[in-house]
Amino acid sequence: MYIDFPPADVLVRGMDQIRIPSMVTVEQKYDPANIRDISSHIRRQMEDNLKNKGQYWNKRLCLTVGSRGIPHLDRIVRTVCDILKEWGAKPFIIPAMGSHGGATADGQKEVLAGYNITEDSMGVPVLSSMDVVEYARLDDGTKLYCDKYASESDGIILLNKVKPHTDFRGAHESGLAKMIAIGLAKHIGASSFHRVGLDRFAGLIPEAAGKFLKVMPVAFGIGIVQNAYDDLCAIEVMEKEKIMEKDRELLVLAKEKIAKFKFDELDVLIIDEIGKNISGMGFDPNIVGRNNSGTRDFSKILRLQKLFIRGLSEESHHNGAGIASADVTTRQCLRSVDWGTTWTNMITATTLNGGRIPLYMNNDRQAILLAIRTCNGIDFEDVTLARIKNTLSMNEIEISQSLYNKIKDRKDIHLIRGPHEMRFDEHDNLI
Repeated sequence: MYIDFPPADVLVRGMDQIRIPSMVTVEQKYDPANIRDISSHIRRQMEDNLKNKGQYWNKRLCLTVGSRGIPHLDRIVRTVCDILKEWGAKPFIIPAMGSHGGATADGQKEVLAGYNITEDSMGVPVLSSMDVVEYARLDDGTKLYCDKYASESDGIILLNKVKPHTDFRGAHESGLAKMIAIGLAKHIGASSFHRVGLDRFAGLIPEAAGKFLKVMPVAFGIGIVQNAYDDLCAIEVMEKEKIMEKDRELLVLAKEKIAKFKFDELDVLIIDEIGKNISGMGFDPNIVGRNNSGTRDFSKILRLQKLFIRGLSEESHHNGAGIASADVTTRQCLRSVDWGTTWTNMITATTLNGGRIPLYMNNDRQAILLAIRTCNGIDFEDVTLARIKNTLSMNEIEISQSLYNKIKDRKDIHLIRGPHEMRFDEHDNLI
């Protein structure tokens, strides 16, 4: 469902007195440690940490793959499948992504194809269905579900990125336990689980995962952590009995490795693209400091006055989750959003505020000027402004000259080029 938004006919007094500041491009430095040879690393992990390879002989093993963007995800999945086939197993892949992909089997298969995960590229079947089975209930009576193909397999391999969640804090956030509770539960299960409320997730996700591990045919787990450069810094293979322990440990590591701005206050932030491949909310609230739940911990991350979101990533498949957090966007951006897909996602998560449509302008220049104009208590000649591609690309960013002058003496900041003016095309959109 697309909406043909009309041109914005808005009179904003004082816009002619606002100027866009000169910018500089800087490098934010983080710990660069990463895994060089991914396939060899996975092979060592599987050889060293799985005690009895013979138990997988002739077994139909289900490998879960989510909707999050993970570097070299196709290589990771292909390597795991190839090793399992060497061991005599019969692996297959399922999408484990709740209601993403428009909450349809074909849509979820399309999401995987966008990551080059297809039957041809992986050499194993990709089975996508929205059918589920109920396997248990939470202590409060909430029904717990699992993908039907996974439940009928001889063993489920839980593979997922581990990272801080966008809306709550706990010992288990986004990771293997959450994939069990929500990703594998498909649309019906994700909707059922979200109805308990995000404020209870910290306690209920491990409860659901514990029940799943007791009754479902889990083979082993694979947890993945990325560093601040979006490189893979940890891939750990673990026996079923260690999944919850390792999920906790990897979350601690992920929080240490996550990128952060080298400043804690900003007038205007420009994000070029958001998308479900980047974060469940389109951008990472653990960096930007805004989320749908309004959890106070997030607002302390970055004191930000105005957020301008320019567009959606190609891999988002037009899901505009996160756009509601923008103070301003553009007509072009809103016209690219599939509101049916976006609202389905928000309804499933019960965060209807995430489906709101923000104020929009006709082009990037107008949006930037409006964002600056509506900041409170600032000197318009000394605006602190930053621009990033997305929250996975935090090492090289643009910041205003005035902001650079405040942080230039930090050892983890390096000037790349500038000062320079922002460049716009003939339609007043950023180049």
